Amino acid sequence: MSSKSFFVEDDAEQSNKLARKAKESPFMLVGIAGFVAAGLIGAYKYKHRGTMSTSVFLMQLRVAAQGTVVGCLTAGLAYTMAKEYLFDKEPKENSKPLTN
Repeated sequence: MSSKSFFVEDDAEQSNKLARKAKESPFMLVGIAGFVAAGLIGAYKYKHRGTMSTSVFLMQLRVAAQGTVVGCLTAGLAYTMAKEYLFDKEPKENSKPLTN
């Protein structure tokens, strides 16, 4: 058995994976940035929430986070569909030719 762990990867390999994933799906980076931003904003607002109870605050934060996820998924789906069907003018190999 080698001394290298199964789960440990090289830094160059990790950056190549991240670059490839960012190129394949650009909204992944938007999702990660939104996750970090929601966490930071939520932590700040939790500290300055006033008399609001913790459970109500967490419920509102959960609804805002879910709305952000749904918005990012919708934007990503719209981008993918537009790229595939509107901007790509080459016919696909398995599509039928248009007849007039």
